[in-house]
Amino acid sequence: MDSKETAPVSRMQTQTHEVAAVDIEAEEPAIGDDPRSWQLGRKWLILLIASWLCLVSPLASSMVAPATGLMNAEFHNDSQTLTTFTVSFFILGYVVGSLIAAPLSEQYGRKVILDITTTIFAIWQLACALAPNITSLLIFRLFAGLGGSACLSIGGGIVSDLFDSDGRGTATAVFALGPLLGPVIGPIIGGFLSQKAGWRWIFWFLFLLGTLTVILQVAVSRETNLRVILARKHAFKGRSLSWWHRLDWYGPVEGAKDVDLMQSMLRPWKFIFTSPITGLLCLYSGFVYGLLYLLLTTITTVFVAQYHWSIGISGLSYIAIGIGFLLGVALIGSTSDRIMVKYAKRHNGEAVPEVRLRVCVYYSFLIPISFVWYGWASHQQAFWLAPITGLVCFGLGMIGIFLPVQTYMIDAFPEYAASSTAALASSRNVVGTFLPLAGPFLYEALGLGWGNTLLAFVALALIPAPYFIAKYGKGLRLKYPIQI
Repeated sequence: MDSKETAPVSRMQTQTHEVAAVDIEAEEPAIGDDPRSWQLGRKWLILLIASWLCLVSPLASSMVAPATGLMNAEFHNDSQTLTTFTVSFFILGYVVGSLIAAPLSEQYGRKVILDITTTIFAIWQLACALAPNITSLLIFRLFAGLGGSACLSIGGGIVSDLFDSDGRGTATAVFALGPLLGPVIGPIIGGFLSQKAGWRWIFWFLFLLGTLTVILQVAVSRETNLRVILARKHAFKGRSLSWWHRLDWYGPVEGAKDVDLMQSMLRPWKFIFTSPITGLLCLYSGFVYGLLYLLLTTITTVFVAQYHWSIGISGLSYIAIGIGFLLGVALIGSTSDRIMVKYAKRHNGEAVPEVRLRVCVYYSFLIPISFVWYGWASHQQAFWLAPITGLVCFGLGMIGIFLPVQTYMIDAFPEYAASSTAALASSRNVVGTFLPLAGPFLYEALGLGWGNTLLAFVALALIPAPYFIAKYGKGLRLKYPIQI
């Protein structure tokens, strides 16, 4: 078995040598130092807090979508591009933030980065609530997204810190509930809240929720990066620890100042541009993620125009995607680890990360099917349950792609799990920012039927990507290792 995928003791030895590499004298770590040896309840508590952070942040990304008409009326905006940007500019903040937060978390620790960025996220929600015009709102949303990005990119690192490869499938599925349900729940709350109290109350709500989340993160969560835990243990050896040290709230480990931070921040891009495997996976998952945000920014308009629903009732249509997400999490979460264990038993204990991608091929067909289904059903104004069913299929297909891909990146690059998942997050957020801009113009030019069919054809053309990597990825990964 590959040394990167072995038991916690081997991992502790590897991480100890990394500590020595930054001028800290290696010492034999205690078993309790390794987060993978912690009690199961403690590990799941930390993971659930990370998942909660990842629910609140995407919640903020899409919550404003149903209220764009109200904002346009107040700010006298008639630009469709600016209207779409009020939602997607937040995602642009994800692109930049994830590139910074993930490598910093590998050097300075997960917790301190999450403490700071979650606080930044909450503060900028207050600024959005007080925005005097649409330009300032866009800028404030960008900075809010910058603060909210860290949890999404660091989450993969936390999963890798806490769980061995035979338990990461379930852990990743549970963790993914937050970032996947957040964009779905957001428009439902935002639709009714803006209709009853005005669009600014969306941001007041997010400011209060963000503040409570900061308190939860700072007070309850703990550091999980073994490299940082060992380095700090050595740094404070023989010295009494004050209460703030017990909260993991101290600065960088000794020797961190000698690390090239710019090089660390470029690390996620190396995963994209120096490996054919990660580049192809980032392209495919980025396109599917862009389709999600295209739907999030247009569903309300479609159901208001085609079915004459109110803003609040139209927001309920997002539940369909959420149902698909939950079905996907249940199916993938219950089978992913079992498939890996079964394969390992048949191959002398060898755990091959590419095995997780095999199911992607089957789920990927649901993406083009769902867009043709949803597009023509809404175009023909069929019974409302018809387009809703298409959205359920999309949610299921998206989970069947996202969870195996993210778990694969963690398994294939465990020592740099945060940076590898940051590469996924950044690439898909680039597409998530700009693809929704095409939605209104595409539907206006081709209609809902042919417009969604065109997107389905693109999704169909990309289906060979996961099949190719599942079949040939192991050889390519070993032949073209990423030079970190």
